[in-house]
Amino acid sequence: MNRGCSMSRNMNTKPKKKKKSKWSVRRMIFWMIITAGTATVCVLVGYALIIFNGQKLLGKIDPSELVMGSPTAIYDEKGVFVANLNQLKSEPVKYTDIPPLMIDAVIATEDKRFNEHTGIDFLSIGRAVVKDIIHRSAVEGGSTITQQLAKNILFENPDKTLFRKATEASLAIALEEQFTKEEIITLYLNRINFGNRSYGIKVAAKRYFDKELKDLELWEMATLAAIPKSPKYYSPVLYPDNSKDRRAVVLKLMFDQGFITEAEKDKANAVIYKAPPQVATSENYLSFIDYTVEEALDKYNIEEDALKKGGYKIYTTMNTKAQKIMEESFKNDKMFQKSDEEQQFQGAMVIVDHKTGGLVAMVGGRDYEKQGLNRATLKQQPGSSFKPLAVYAPAIETGEYNPYSILEDKQNDYNGYKPRNYNNQYLGEVTMFDAVKKSMNQPAVWLLNEIKMARSLKFLKALDIPLEKNDENLAIALGGLTKGATPISMAQAYGSFANNGAMYTAHSILKITLNDEVIETFKADKPKQVMSKKTAWYTTLLLKGVIESGGTGTAAKMNRPVAGKTGSTQLTIKGYEKFTKDLWFVGYTPEWTAAVWMGFDKPDKNHYVTISSGSAAALFKDVMSKALDKVPVTNFVKPSGVPELTEPPKGIIDLTVTLDPALPNKANINWTPIADSAVSYRIYRKSTETEFEMLAEIKNNQAVSDLTIVPGQTYQYYVVTFLPDSNTESNNSNVVDLVVPVTDVSPSPTELIIPSPTDDGTIPVISESPNPEESTNPDETPSPTPTESSTPEPTPSLTPTESPLPTPTPVPVIEVQP
Repeated sequence: MNRGCSMSRNMNTKPKKKKKSKWSVRRMIFWMIITAGTATVCVLVGYALIIFNGQKLLGKIDPSELVMGSPTAIYDEKGVFVANLNQLKSEPVKYTDIPPLMIDAVIATEDKRFNEHTGIDFLSIGRAVVKDIIHRSAVEGGSTITQQLAKNILFENPDKTLFRKATEASLAIALEEQFTKEEIITLYLNRINFGNRSYGIKVAAKRYFDKELKDLELWEMATLAAIPKSPKYYSPVLYPDNSKDRRAVVLKLMFDQGFITEAEKDKANAVIYKAPPQVATSENYLSFIDYTVEEALDKYNIEEDALKKGGYKIYTTMNTKAQKIMEESFKNDKMFQKSDEEQQFQGAMVIVDHKTGGLVAMVGGRDYEKQGLNRATLKQQPGSSFKPLAVYAPAIETGEYNPYSILEDKQNDYNGYKPRNYNNQYLGEVTMFDAVKKSMNQPAVWLLNEIKMARSLKFLKALDIPLEKNDENLAIALGGLTKGATPISMAQAYGSFANNGAMYTAHSILKITLNDEVIETFKADKPKQVMSKKTAWYTTLLLKGVIESGGTGTAAKMNRPVAGKTGSTQLTIKGYEKFTKDLWFVGYTPEWTAAVWMGFDKPDKNHYVTISSGSAAALFKDVMSKALDKVPVTNFVKPSGVPELTEPPKGIIDLTVTLDPALPNKANINWTPIADSAVSYRIYRKSTETEFEMLAEIKNNQAVSDLTIVPGQTYQYYVVTFLPDSNTESNNSNVVDLVVPVTDVSPSPTELIIPSPTDDGTIPVISESPNPEESTNPDETPSPTPTESSTPEPTPSLTPTESPLPTPTPVPVIEVQP
């Protein structure tokens, strides 16, 4: 019974639970209504605040600033004002001056609901929010044209944040309330950035097409409408392919929205853009300023519109004297090849202070004012100017080579790669000094093959010169790269030679301030030691020789020390390979390093280099000598701890070997001695049965005969000079062949002079003075008179032996006559 009563009570409680559940639902509905009402009130209050804030913001803005913002100023290395970024002022136009189709193109591309919304397009915002959530970051703006105008006016918070969006929205609503749609689209097109320092639709039409607005064609309007999304990336001048692709998108949107027909779309799509010849502006420093802007955008992440119109002050590394001189030189037609109507012969130059990495001056092209294409930042094939970076400096860095090392100069086949010297002449062997001075190709490729590709690639990587996978071959010894190198990267790399192997990163900005408060500053990190001081010094000695008589860079010689390297590349068009495509000179003084490039933007059968290969070096001299004219002349200084580079003796170039008419088994050996009493001469001989071995070592100008030749044999001879004090030999003389005919005549024993062997079994040095009365004591050999230079200048055709010379071995007998 108790159990049943208990069950009855439990059953009676169920309806009560249902009543409690109904009560909970009612409470939930109640609170939902309260919450919704509160949210509505908050939204209304928030909207009211947005409206109020927008009106307040708009009231603070000077009406004149609705066309253009306050300028950002540029200063030189001394803190002197040089220019404003928005020096190319917008030229405002009226709504009626803008072609209706131009307005249609912009609306179709940027904001197709422009004529329907009141400043904010909630559909676009919703789409943007969804994408932001998916990507977990702000990837899409969802901004209307009015919001873009608001952002363009405000520009103080460049990041895509909720606060900035709210501020933009408030100002956009205020703009919609105060201005008509026609006024808003006109304000937008009058102040928007169209790239290449062009603000406003009128300036852009003149810049890109040299036309008035009323004369623009459909494809031109679509091209302009494509630019604002990314003014640099969609510039028809800088990136014509990107521009054409984006133009196609604009035209499709116009077609989809009923503004144009399909036939009009296809016709406008087919046009190929060609930049018009325009009248240059009177502005200065454009290349340098534009590079500075790019550096601020890329390195300091400042938005372009904010940078150009945000009242910043940018302090740069520019030397205004050098910059003006460089620009004047580029305006001098005598320094360049004559151009035709199709293409302008171009050039670019950059100067770097290798002690800091600061850019001193830069010109990106002869008509840079018109195009804004900065060729100082474009990759070109560097030719032979790449040899010191890819071959010679890495070889010296191994410790196995120096400027006097002997390199092979023969025609070789490297698995199908057959480089040749420019004059098709080969010397067999040359010193590194001669190979660099005369820009010989075969020795460079041979040496790269000897030190191995991996060593060169590692060295280039340290110099911040990126290569492609396809570049890992011997062609890089001659500058044969897939994409090439920029003048800035070449100047930066060469600067490490001038700076004892230490390399700074090239830069143009020292600091950026806003409202007199420093917001960004260049962090001067320690330079990167990319090579030893010894390698840098020895390479400088090599490159100094290029400038001297007989070198390829004599046009760069001026009234102060210069080191550098020329470069040229061949046209790759079949049948035109003998013509030149690019000219280079990269060089340095103790103060600055500079790189010069010359050529055509689009080389073809009618556009290739015809001027002297020294023209780039001549431009280097013209700019550098004038820019440094008030700077005291200094010399390159050997770093402490670097060993002196001993200059080897001069070599023999006129060796002759002939059979004696009276004695068929006697060979007479003759040469012109050098004017150095400290040297001796070593005679080497090779027979049919033996390799080269030393016959003897003699001193002074003596008549020498080989009395041990055998009839029917063929011999080869060469002579080297030898300095006992430094234990170095010169380069080999010319090699002479001697064929001994078969004969029955035998030499008389009385004609043989047989020196007695020394205790160690070697043949002694035979030294006989032409005049016995002038004989001197060996211990009294005079020392060379010291000069002001601590290191002797390299001279052609000289080489030291890389290891201690072997002790002469017993050899056949020779006859020496005073």
